[in-house]
Amino acid sequence: MISRVFLEHPKSVDETYGQHFLFALRFSFWLFVAAVAALVHALIPAACEKTASTIIAKLYERTHNRGR
Repeated sequence: MISRVFLEHPKSVDETYGQHFLFALRFSFWLFVAAVAALVHALIPAACEKTASTIIAKLYERTHNRGR
């Protein structure tokens, strides 16, 4: 059970638990930054015009072929 919950998914993307933890932590940080940029843009349309979409595109590039 422990192995299935904590180790199978990281192994499926060729990472250890620690590597996967750090990757997901960095990923969530950048998602948060993108969300804040989108909120700022919603309030002030001239600010952060491409920030959120640029971050999301970079995150997608880093993840779309993982585990294949």
